[in-house]
Amino acid sequence: MTFVRALGLMSGTSMDGIDLAMIETDGENAAFRGPSMMVAYEPAFRRRVEDGLADAKAIRRRDERPGELVNLEREITIRHVEAVRRFRSRFDLGAADLEIIGFHGQTVLHRPGEGLTVQLGDGALLARETGTDVVHDMRANDMAHGGQGAPLVPAYHAALARSLPADLRALLPVAFVNIGGIANVTYVPREGDPAAFDCGPGNALIDQWVQAHGGVPFDQGGTIASEGAVISQIVDLYMQHPFFGQAGPKSLDRGDFTLDLVEGLELADGARTLAAVTSEGIYRSAALMPRRPRLWIVAGGGRQNRMIVADLEQLAARDSARVMLAEEAGFNGDAMEAEAWAYLAVRSLKGLPLTFPGTTGCSTAVTGGVLARATQATR
Repeated sequence: MTFVRALGLMSGTSMDGIDLAMIETDGENAAFRGPSMMVAYEPAFRRRVEDGLADAKAIRRRDERPGELVNLEREITIRHVEAVRRFRSRFDLGAADLEIIGFHGQTVLHRPGEGLTVQLGDGALLARETGTDVVHDMRANDMAHGGQGAPLVPAYHAALARSLPADLRALLPVAFVNIGGIANVTYVPREGDPAAFDCGPGNALIDQWVQAHGGVPFDQGGTIASEGAVISQIVDLYMQHPFFGQAGPKSLDRGDFTLDLVEGLELADGARTLAAVTSEGIYRSAALMPRRPRLWIVAGGGRQNRMIVADLEQLAARDSARVMLAEEAGFNGDAMEAEAWAYLAVRSLKGLPLTFPGTTGCSTAVTGGVLARATQATR
């Protein structure tokens, strides 16, 4: 059993910055979690990334970079280089302390129906500049085998489930929920492979709403939402979206849901209603699982929105199920996705599956990722 020290880099659909997390793992059951940190994008750069979504609409082949995307890809990569350097400095890590980097990049387009997903990020440049081998482009092989290319975190969720304390393992099946810009869920049974799929909007709509109408980047802790009321008719209209009627596996692009239905509401009512949309979408995912989960473990930035969590608790109570934040289960809810990318990089090195028919719809369990060797270090 060979353990590898890996660093995962994740910039998700919330587009707020780079999460970094280090683990030591054999790529199978064991994962010893190490330090983590987040490097935020300043507002001006975040707006540039958001503007890049418009350029990305013109992409027809995954190697195309129309408009400003060529420059943006390089800048995103360099920011990841600097984030790795800051991480090493902060935690006093030398060259021998890190064996592989798992690099997600920044998703700017995801069209699973067309077999097309685009993450900006130059793995070869990152490897050269950090002096460390990099595994990147981990979604493409799944799509080449008929998969949605998302979500990829379920393999790590399954490993985490096996590490739960005995009293929580007794509650399997468990659902891991990640609330980023998009919300996704992983169903981990007592035996067998996980099942997973995106389950609806996460933070993206709420962020867009409060930016447009409140002049703030996000609803800290759900404070704005806590002052508003749920407009249930609008929640019902969101739930009529065809996506919620589709069986899994399924995945979303950030632009698949819009603010059209909440336009005209007061700021707080809009934030509160969108929080209810997120929690309702998560709860409805239980109907698509082999069995309804007895435990929901919530991670990602959205777990800090107390209105989303409170709504999910109320809904899960219908099934006598528990809802707990990742930290209550002994995990790091901010670092879980970055940890997953480190874990997947090690699985890629070992040729182990990253995705499964029940998580992405691929024809068979497949590995993935491209290995970029560090040919020179310029630290």
